[in-house]
Amino acid sequence: MQFEVWHYILIAALVINIAVSIYISKVEGLNKFQKKAQILIVWLIPFLAAIGLWLFNRSLEQEAKQHKEFGSGPQDSGPEAGE
Repeated sequence: MQFEVWHYILIAALVINIAVSIYISKVEGLNKFQKKAQILIVWLIPFLAAIGLWLFNRSLEQEAKQHKEFGSGPQDSGPEAGE
């Protein structure tokens, strides 16, 4: 049996869908329904949905990390603070 181009496309879609499904299942900011719905969309619309939802969730995680403040918030600690 010859390995044709559509075999490679099918394998690529399976690998991407599996990877993104695992990624979505580990995202902490989504509830169970959101995770199930996004994973379903990934499998219904193979390449476009998988890449799109991965980029979307990744950007949300990066944004959340940037907005975390360390400590109790902003404090004046410069030389002008004691004046």
